[in-house]
Amino acid sequence: MNNTGGPAFPTSNGGSPDDGMTLRDYFAAKAMPFTYQFWMTDYYHPDAVDAEIRAEESREGLTTVVDLIAETAYAMADAMLKAREA
Repeated sequence: MNNTGGPAFPTSNGGSPDDGMTLRDYFAAKAMPFTYQFWMTDYYHPDAVDAEIRAEESREGLTTVVDLIAETAYAMADAMLKAREA
């Protein structure tokens, strides 16, 4: 992903555009509570009949549910950046 959206909080003090948080980082941080809720409450809800199977399938290639939460947050951020371009 090359499109970071630029700096989230640009300054006029002449700092580098690479300093600080990008718009992609900002969007991912804003999406984090929703991705946490999805993975921890909705997707893995213990009352779901196939919760254990879905949990195991989703974790392939990732070490922890924390990785799933972070990757989903950044996927949402990428979608938000793409929507801004439309």
